[in-house]
Amino acid sequence: MNTLTLGYSPCPNDTFIFYGLVHGRIDTGGIVFKEILEDVETLNQMARQARLDITKVSFHAFAHLRDRYCLLRSGGAMGKGCGPLVVAREAYDMKDLRGKTIAIPGDLTTAFLLLQVCDPDLKDHVRVMPFHRIVDAVKQGEADAGLIIHESRFTYQREGLRQVIDLGAWWERETGLPIPLGCIIARRELGRALVDKTDMLIRNSLMYAFDNRDETRAYIKNHAQELEDSVIDQHIQLYVNDYSLDIGAQGVRAVQELFSRATERSIVPPSDRPLFLTA
Repeated sequence: MNTLTLGYSPCPNDTFIFYGLVHGRIDTGGIVFKEILEDVETLNQMARQARLDITKVSFHAFAHLRDRYCLLRSGGAMGKGCGPLVVAREAYDMKDLRGKTIAIPGDLTTAFLLLQVCDPDLKDHVRVMPFHRIVDAVKQGEADAGLIIHESRFTYQREGLRQVIDLGAWWERETGLPIPLGCIIARRELGRALVDKTDMLIRNSLMYAFDNRDETRAYIKNHAQELEDSVIDQHIQLYVNDYSLDIGAQGVRAVQELFSRATERSIVPPSDRPLFLTA
């Protein structure tokens, strides 16, 4: 019997996807998954230390981990209209933010990678904090602007903040591709058979969630930062889609384009390792 450590975030999209897998609702063929729920930046750092067998990470983090980890086709967060936002109290544009403090949800988040790709001049005045603190930090003047992800996309306006830029919309205009946000990765040393089986199980878990949405609700609400059903539903609808079932050819092109631009700007190291495990 194989026991694998499985890291994912307490955000609704992840708890929705992995509900069936960790609650015995699908046949795992003898694989036992030991789930570890942490925010995505903590998972990024744990993967950097190779502490997890299978884990959700930011695509930014994966760009630094390609020698040790490979990409799975299922379970990720990618799409259009779902990118991170920069918000502020004032009616700023991006040039106004140069020299000002921007709260970010982590050095290895895809949100921060996108910010740097969009405007490299903004990378030097950032303050890292947990993603759920950023809106309050901007509102209270701890930071001039904030880079927000997850549920904050749906709630920042009620706190009196204004959008400076939608980095996902910017990416879509630039490339015509979906925005790669988060992915599931596996240790390459697990081998092709186990990695492929885990990929299939994650896909089966997501299909179970699609077919049994009401059953997943209590588990999702037990971990969500924002407990309103409407916000949870918006979150899942935005971040769980066909790319979560299978990244597909367009998704792969999006990842390659993001990594290419980040490598050109020396934000991430070059790598000749394939995204997926091939042997």
